[in-house]
Amino acid sequence: MATPDYRTGLGTLSLDDRIAEHLGKTFQDPWEIRRLSHDFRRNGYVKLRNLVSDEVKEIVSQEVDRLLDLHARRIDITLKETSDSPRKMSTVSQQSIARDSTLIPELYGSTALKGFLGGLADEPVVDCPWDEEKYVIIRQEKKGDTHGWHWGDFSFTLIWIIEAPDSEYGGMLQCVPHTNWVKDDPRVHDHLIRYPISTYAHESGDIYFLRSDTTLHRTVPLSEDRTRIILNTCWGSEADARKEQSHETMEAMFT
Repeated sequence: MATPDYRTGLGTLSLDDRIAEHLGKTFQDPWEIRRLSHDFRRNGYVKLRNLVSDEVKEIVSQEVDRLLDLHARRIDITLKETSDSPRKMSTVSQQSIARDSTLIPELYGSTALKGFLGGLADEPVVDCPWDEEKYVIIRQEKKGDTHGWHWGDFSFTLIWIIEAPDSEYGGMLQCVPHTNWVKDDPRVHDHLIRYPISTYAHESGDIYFLRSDTTLHRTVPLSEDRTRIILNTCWGSEADARKEQSHETMEAMFT
């Protein structure tokens, strides 16, 4: 299947060059970058709404909608590796995206983007060691839909909020940073009892950076039929590349 060419929406610059140009203009104050890095390392989360230009956000949004129309698959499962937390959503796998999109793999491969995120993480951000977690799409749209409490297999996740409901209908992000996932004894509820939960609201067009392997997190279940769509892009640390990983939860959701 032929895939659309979105470069015409970016002018003569490559996507990576366009991202680099935008980052250079937007984040000129070293203290702002340092503050964002502090927030990320302290909270496991930082919002980066201005990470890319509105033009890039628009073509990413169009591409995500197109791929959902082609490939969305509905799931309603619980996963024992995260204390039987639920997954109620529609998904598009990395394999489907890689086969039918040029834009999202190009976005994922941006050296400018990885370099900037590495500065916030205070360590190198490298390609995810497992291809099938590099980029996926998730849509929640029915009352009760949620991505239940979980950790990520790898260190860094950048979430692009393609569409978000008003917070009165749920869909907010909740986080418990600086926690560790033991897959054969996850004890999610013990973590929730012991440690504070931070809740973050988002609007369509927001982007956030998450320390996904050590931040227990979920989306608040939707209280009504509303739509929350994200593009999830995942990277590893240098330590991740040396670890053996299993992928039970991702395999259940996307394969």
